[in-house]
Amino acid sequence: MFLLMAATAEPAAPPSALRADALLAELRALIARHARPDETTAIDGVLLSAAGRPGEPRASTTGTVMAIIAQGAKRLAIGDRVYDYEPGQYLVASVDLPITGHYTRASADEPALGFGLVLAPAAIASLVLDADAAARTGLPRPPRTAPAPAGIGVADAAPELLDAAVRMVRLLDRPGDRDTLAPMIEREILWRLMTGPLGESVRQIGLADSSLTQVSGAVRRITERYDRPFRVEDLARSCSMSTSAFHRAFHAVTALSPIQFQKQIRLQKARLLLLTGAHDVATVGHRVGYDSASQFSREYRRQFGLAPGRDAARLRAGAGPA
Repeated sequence: MFLLMAATAEPAAPPSALRADALLAELRALIARHARPDETTAIDGVLLSAAGRPGEPRASTTGTVMAIIAQGAKRLAIGDRVYDYEPGQYLVASVDLPITGHYTRASADEPALGFGLVLAPAAIASLVLDADAAARTGLPRPPRTAPAPAGIGVADAAPELLDAAVRMVRLLDRPGDRDTLAPMIEREILWRLMTGPLGESVRQIGLADSSLTQVSGAVRRITERYDRPFRVEDLARSCSMSTSAFHRAFHAVTALSPIQFQKQIRLQKARLLLLTGAHDVATVGHRVGYDSASQFSREYRRQFGLAPGRDAARLRAGAGPA
């Protein structure tokens, strides 16, 4: 009888899975205790989020961050790419991109809980420089001509990465240790990211001449001057690329063409202006760079599901952006 029971019993979970489950449980408890409405913490660059309901998809920008889901689930979309991540998975956004996102699993009883870390190029560059001995680290620097990785990626978090995140959040209960230990743990988290499946995206953030950094500079220029026309050839030249190579690299990172990217930024800015209620629809369209009011209304409706006037009325009534 014992032999039959042993033969039919389910195999035990591997130690790494048990460790990951325990770390996620502690991370959930820490986030639930320390998360603020604005997601900031007493540790610079560390973010904690808690959402008690799924909500509707909202337009926003990613920032340059990594984020671990400890509970619940989230979905982001940009262009034709959709990214879902769940407990035990993490996302890396290596470029500040305009996205649509929302929590797909969250409730008052089990809120969606997340840990985030702003990815600082200087900190990554320092780590890359310290790891320049390829024979010792096994991490050769990608050459300048390395293909640009996607600006967003999702992967499973190794127990070592979860452990570092837990120790970082524990410092919120130990203010005397923060100034000394937080930079050390940040460096460890960056190392775990660089040696993980999304390592290329993270490493290229720290390299001034990487394809990702060049595209990121073009993204920044379009974002800062979103209301002005531009020539793709000029952007390509600023990145020291041919126009065709620039198009490929830009789409690889952002999932959008440069013109589509500018359109996303314009429409997001327009929605924020409509939310303030300081301008009428025609004025808003003009301010964000549209010469044609009809084109502005058509593209706005396609992006947000309502004509600008109706959407503005809903926003001003207090429904909030979808």
